Amino acid sequence: MKQKIKELFNEKFGTNGVMYASAGRINLIGEHTDYNGGFVFPGAIDKYIAAMINVNGTDKVRAYSADLDSYSEFGLNEEDAPKEQWARYIFGVCRETIKRGFTVKGFDTVFAGNVPLGAGLSSSAALESCFAFALNDLFNDNKIEKFELALIGQSTEHNYCGVNCGIMDQFASVFGKKNCLMRLDCRSLEHEYFPFDAKGYKLVLVDSKVKHELVDSPYNKRRESCERVAAKLGMETLRDADFAMLEAVKAEISEEDYMRARFVIGEKQRVLDVCEALEKGDFETVGARMYETHNGLSKDYEVSCVELDFLNDVAKECGVTGSRIMGGGFGGCTINLVKDDLYDKFIETVKAKFNEKYGHEPVIYPVVISDGAHKCED
Repeated sequence: MKQKIKELFNEKFGTNGVMYASAGRINLIGEHTDYNGGFVFPGAIDKYIAAMINVNGTDKVRAYSADLDSYSEFGLNEEDAPKEQWARYIFGVCRETIKRGFTVKGFDTVFAGNVPLGAGLSSSAALESCFAFALNDLFNDNKIEKFELALIGQSTEHNYCGVNCGIMDQFASVFGKKNCLMRLDCRSLEHEYFPFDAKGYKLVLVDSKVKHELVDSPYNKRRESCERVAAKLGMETLRDADFAMLEAVKAEISEEDYMRARFVIGEKQRVLDVCEALEKGDFETVGARMYETHNGLSKDYEVSCVELDFLNDVAKECGVTGSRIMGGGFGGCTINLVKDDLYDKFIETVKAKFNEKYGHEPVIYPVVISDGAHKCED
């Protein structure tokens, strides 16, 4: 992929540049908790967005998406927003960097990625983090703190792409560390690395190939439900809420809002349970909590779909240790924690059964926990 980018860059702009990359992410557990001030437990993976960038001496950005075979050129002022949706991510990172008082000048770029689109692996955060990291290195002597780079990506989503997301995806893309998962407290933004050395197990994503589009979607409606319940409890977020508090206001809120809050309060504790279990090497508890999360996302949060519920059921039938929907929902992948000796049989079975029921095989993505945003060595 990097060689392809380098060749295209030379073809488009007649020179070379500096290569940067940032990773997609998985989240072992802790879904829809980030914007509720709770905990998440992500890790960067060995699927990347990579970009070659060269300062061009103008006030324009000239960008080419190799995967989409699409070119966009735009200025760096607010009124210069590009028409192409993919280019708005780059433009937003530029604008959010400038708004914070840092420097951005014109540059040329070619980028590509192997983060599957629409699979819940946050290709958009990988793109934002790649360019935020690059602009920090190229124009600002790396003076922007890493958390600010993640916040630049999040603000890009909010202000230029129409998704009112939490901080987890960008955080994971920026802070990812090989062979480590990260527990992020989404209220204090404190984080802690947990070694993920799952000897005897594999992490694998099973992609339903059901596409989801989060802009103007039920994603924002879920957030609004949580905000209404938090307001009823006199809290900023659901972080400090417990089940007793929720039951006390049940009669004053809608059934839908009650269900959303019930999931979030339970999920907050499941993340802490999984962290404790991993420290003990107790993967059975990790898996049990993953299944509980899927059930909550399907029944209470209602962000699953029949295809993802089917994949979860097949995993359970095959004896997979843990399985759940991963990502914002409405399609995408399940993440599965599978014992080595069950792996081949599980993959064979899930492909066959899904194909029999839905007319196409799911796509299998084995993943390895890897580093986040970085400058690529020559």
